[in-house]
Amino acid sequence: MKILFVLEYYLPYIGGLETVFQEILERLVKLGHEVNIITIKLPGTLEYEEIRGVKVHRVSVPTIGSRYWFDFLFSIPKTYALAKNSDIIHASDYITAFPVWFVGKIQKKPCIMTVTEPIGNMWHSVLGVNYFKGKIFQLFENLLFCLPFDKYLCISYYTKNCLRFMGIPDRRIMTIYLGVDEIQFNANRISNSQIREKYGIQDKFIYLSFGRPGITKGIDYLIGAVPIISEKIQNSILLLILSKDPPDRYELLKKMISDKHLNNVIIIDPVPREELPDYIGASDCVVVPSLTEGFGFTAAEACAMDKPVVATNVGSLPEVVSGTHILIEPRDSEAIASAVIRIAQGNGETTSQKRFGWDKCVKEYLELYNQVIH
Repeated sequence: MKILFVLEYYLPYIGGLETVFQEILERLVKLGHEVNIITIKLPGTLEYEEIRGVKVHRVSVPTIGSRYWFDFLFSIPKTYALAKNSDIIHASDYITAFPVWFVGKIQKKPCIMTVTEPIGNMWHSVLGVNYFKGKIFQLFENLLFCLPFDKYLCISYYTKNCLRFMGIPDRRIMTIYLGVDEIQFNANRISNSQIREKYGIQDKFIYLSFGRPGITKGIDYLIGAVPIISEKIQNSILLLILSKDPPDRYELLKKMISDKHLNNVIIIDPVPREELPDYIGASDCVVVPSLTEGFGFTAAEACAMDKPVVATNVGSLPEVVSGTHILIEPRDSEAIASAVIRIAQGNGETTSQKRFGWDKCVKEYLELYNQVIH
């Protein structure tokens, strides 16, 4: 099978969505399929190269507004050229949906769009976008979902229900869970004294959170919980692995920690992905204070390592968490603190472990492709 992907960013750019598609694309190649990807040409990258069998085609775009130039204009000629010899075209949400649908319609090629997290009417309430701009974004999102893709591929049932709410019929929706690397994230790495020794916290109760500092991640509410947790668990430490993008949110969270004089919070720059399980293994509890989640890798990876998890009862998180965990309401520092304290006391709720494998994910992708093509 010849599969064409159109994604805004790909290697060497590393982000959550890019990591997901790297896993999927490389596994498709290993199974004998031809995979081409069209993406933005980053500074210092080649216009064309093969990365572990994936044929990467990069398109030069103006620096200012690069995503929009790529999505609405510059990606179309390359997509048109490569679509001729492709069996199916696959877009990521949101904006790459337009060139994929446009070319697919002209060349009569089946098209699929991955949907990670529709925002709907939450642009203002969750993302903090001003009311009028939020309405414009919501209108644009609704217009995208009016494009008649052969299938919308959702990463959770929460995402599927969002599309249902927008009026998309079930026959055009497919749910396929993403995967977790079960070799990297496994319970055998549950203890890692080297991390504790590195930061001089061998005898501390460690609660960990990691990811982007974006407003939807709810890290500010976790920071607000620290004084309450410290009062009840005096030897507690919050390890916060935090990326610096977006920079304004990163600086805001650092200022919150400084203003509250929280000496028991350690901010750590992002670590290589292969080292992340060591930090999870060194922790006593992982906190996921998100305001919305399309899938929830943080929770899924921690649960795969059999770590107790405190997570908000939003988005897909109730679908993902398993093992020892506590679900709480979002935007509530006191609820976060209470749940972490309960975990420290051994009072979490326990369910059978859920597994999310990449092999199963890719197998279902291929079944969907065959269904759409035939």
